[in-house]
Amino acid sequence: MTGTQNAAVYPPLLFAALGTLVFLNVYAPQSLLPLLAHEFHAGAAQVGAVIGATMLAMALASPLVGVLADAVGRRRTVIWAFALLSLPAVLAVFAHNLPWLTAVRFLQGLFIPGVMVALNAYVAEEVPLTGRARALTSYVTGTVLGGFLGRFLAGLVAHWSSWHGAFWMLALSSLAGFFLARQLPQEHAFQSSSDPRAILGHLNGHARNRGLLATCGVGFLILFTLVGVFNTLTLRLAGAPYHLNTAQTGLIFAVYLLGVVVTPSAGPLLAARGPRVALLSAVTASVLGLLLTLAAPLPLIVAGVAAGACGVFLSQSAALAAVQRSVTEARSLATGLYHLAYYGGAAVSSVVTGHVYEAGGWPAVVRLVVGSMVLAGVIGTLGWRQGKAA
Repeated sequence: MTGTQNAAVYPPLLFAALGTLVFLNVYAPQSLLPLLAHEFHAGAAQVGAVIGATMLAMALASPLVGVLADAVGRRRTVIWAFALLSLPAVLAVFAHNLPWLTAVRFLQGLFIPGVMVALNAYVAEEVPLTGRARALTSYVTGTVLGGFLGRFLAGLVAHWSSWHGAFWMLALSSLAGFFLARQLPQEHAFQSSSDPRAILGHLNGHARNRGLLATCGVGFLILFTLVGVFNTLTLRLAGAPYHLNTAQTGLIFAVYLLGVVVTPSAGPLLAARGPRVALLSAVTASVLGLLLTLAAPLPLIVAGVAAGACGVFLSQSAALAAVQRSVTEARSLATGLYHLAYYGGAAVSSVVTGHVYEAGGWPAVVRLVVGSMVLAGVIGTLGWRQGKAA
């Protein structure tokens, strides 16, 4: 390690702030779904596509962003991704129908991985080993906070003005991310990799990495669970007997704040026991919490969703740690492949759980997502034991 690297400062709060600002964009419309369903006369599956389009774009773009970041640098990719994110947010303000809004959200999803994929690889290569777990859990904590604030602030702004105002908020937050990302220290460990033959070689190596493939399967299932729960939860709570408005449903997402407490605790657990133990603990918490949401009283529903969400947050920390443990080169590409599976699960869930909710209500959704979390635990337990991530 060079003297310049030793002198560089990697404050965990910077990674937390960047994670917060990028994730404001990801889930903000979830608290607006009942409002959008009413305004555009759409069903659960149709408005769910507003979330699903972003997830699909994030899934498709992540491997390509991984290749780009491996070629031009992680820091540069993060900075320009934030700059470009403000454009689709402004376009969404002027959407006059649901297909337009869905298309713009797809465009937004193309730029979000530029931050997530590149920043994870940046942490793995640039941050000294002694501070890497803390930096990673700080970033995930920021994403948790951003997930809450996006939903909460969007619901609050929509309640006091309109849903259009929520997208103005997202445009401004992306500009703030652009200026903040410029504070990342310059890269020193990065080595450009743009040879197509080398890229194909790395891709082939990743495709044969059982630990990485297992992690991708876990990622698909845990975000399938989270998005499926929150997409349909807002619709459930907007109907009888709860009749919550957008500001009130936005407050329900305060359960995300528990992730700000839970996720940092994953650092010592991951370091001491490894991803497998963390994942099994997370799956147990999620399953118990999701079953609790079958109760009718609102406080029990909120408590169950909180436990389920905390389990997903801990699972995400375990999976990200497993990605970095299972690869030694082309880290951005490996992270991109993980995000392809992760957000692919969200895209599928946005449509599937909408139809499941319409057909069987909340109990049918709970059965589906409990099954997905149990399967995630099985895949992680078996795959990480045989691969390099254990």
